[in-house]
Amino acid sequence: MKRHIKDLAAWSIIILISVLLFMIYDQGRNDHYTEVDNHAPLPEKLDPLVAKKAEAFVKKAAEQGIDVAITETVRSVERQNELYKQGRSEGGNIVTYAKGGESYHNYGLAVDFALRNNDGDIIWDTAYDGNKSGKADWLEAAEIAKELGFEWGGDWNGFKDYPHLQMDYGLSIRQLNEGLRPSHNQSE
Repeated sequence: MKRHIKDLAAWSIIILISVLLFMIYDQGRNDHYTEVDNHAPLPEKLDPLVAKKAEAFVKKAAEQGIDVAITETVRSVERQNELYKQGRSEGGNIVTYAKGGESYHNYGLAVDFALRNNDGDIIWDTAYDGNKSGKADWLEAAEIAKELGFEWGGDWNGFKDYPHLQMDYGLSIRQLNEGLRPSHNQSE
């Protein structure tokens, strides 16, 4: 009987320590996120770190002779739904598989880019080599973006979204829909 009580006490201590460790881990993990009301309006501006990195992206690309244009940043749910219709109920090619509320653009965590050719025209030609480096400017630009911490849509399995760059902070669309947002106190 005494042995049974000692085993029970030992297991209780182990379980208690496990719960405490999990709580400490979970608290540390959530320090990077802010909980907002899931009915709060979506952001109207880019996340500050995303905006800073997008500026650095354009500057670093220019240093390599690549003229990058940011073509889209934050999108409203209505705008996202318009893009979703393209190639489905509207004419044109499919450009997204994300409906309104399902895109990182809706949360200020994504930008789209294109190139400006030597004539100053905005182009989406992924083979264009305006800086004459022997490598497509688009791929060079994507590498610069990834070095800055962006995820590039051209690396995705399945649908390739070559103009798309995002910083999701480890948050899923479901978490963003539920009201979790990146903390603006992150140091990067």
